[in-house]
Amino acid sequence: MMAASVTVTELGFVQECEPWRLRSPQFPSKVGGRPAWLGEVGVPGPERLQCGVCMKPLAFLLQVYAPCTGSFHRTVFLFTCRDPTCHRVGDSRCYKVFRNQLPRKNDTYSYGPPPDSPPQSEEYLTSFQLKCGLRLCRVCGCLGPKSCSKCHRVNYCDRVHQLMDWKAQHKALCAPQFDAHRVEVADHGFLFPEHELVTEAEELDSDASLDDDSTMSQMDMESTTLNSSSNLESSMDELKLNEDELNAMAKHESEEDKAFSRFKKRISIEPEQVLRYCKDGEPLWISLQNVPAENDILNCGCGAKRAFEFQVMPQLLNHLKVDSLQKSIDWGVLAVYTCSANCSAETRYVEEFLWKQDVPGDTI
Repeated sequence: MMAASVTVTELGFVQECEPWRLRSPQFPSKVGGRPAWLGEVGVPGPERLQCGVCMKPLAFLLQVYAPCTGSFHRTVFLFTCRDPTCHRVGDSRCYKVFRNQLPRKNDTYSYGPPPDSPPQSEEYLTSFQLKCGLRLCRVCGCLGPKSCSKCHRVNYCDRVHQLMDWKAQHKALCAPQFDAHRVEVADHGFLFPEHELVTEAEELDSDASLDDDSTMSQMDMESTTLNSSSNLESSMDELKLNEDELNAMAKHESEEDKAFSRFKKRISIEPEQVLRYCKDGEPLWISLQNVPAENDILNCGCGAKRAFEFQVMPQLLNHLKVDSLQKSIDWGVLAVYTCSANCSAETRYVEEFLWKQDVPGDTI
């Protein structure tokens, strides 16, 4: 469970665990696999889980179980596109974030703590139906409104995943008597590897403490960026760069190097961290470039401002098996901002805001 604190940052790490511990009744924080949906009302449909670039279904990346005041159960879900060409520099349209919350007394889970032993039946490992009766896609685990027209035994979010499953497995098994609960699901090559996400409080050495020399506030970074931009713009007034202009450019490069060094120094104590959680705190930016101003963070649909909650670190890419000889999925920092009022819309799954900052040196 993530602790909501403005002073303590909790670091997230991936680890292996028994599969049953990553299912909905355990309220997990996890990476990869299929989403362990929290509430069953208003689960996002295919139209809400499309990539904003290619319009194909998004893959589940991770979820963070993070209760807070007023929400006994609360989880934030993050999805991304599997197509590397959609991960363009400065473009976050291939990501979607949703927040969901429930009171302690609800229609889905027990009032008491979750069981500390696996269920008797193993159907939970391959179940693609929520308690309320809604069926889930056999490939991605998201809402599956479409069913196989021949056997009507399996469901999909869209034809892309139906065709994927048909080629991988269902073509050979499709029949009216097909029992989806007893057949191990094929590996479609769509899901990310599944891991539990565990956290511990960040402990800083004296050399990595938060002082004026080792950190820079968001306002300071914006000021530095603006000053550097001003210097670069003034250099275009003449066709030939003079010494002052060259010095200004060198200063900008020097500040950029310092920012990246601060980032590396801060994470060097726990280099395996894949997530940093600090609700209402500040992100640890990897660069001075593309740092959002206050008005860049869109307000929630309820009208309240959004506040930083957690960031996904580039180290997570090492666990996703997305390396390629050609173009690969990549990011520097994925900063997630959620409603400061923690509103609960009628749909129950509220879309939130993500800001992507790329690795220094990436250019269009």
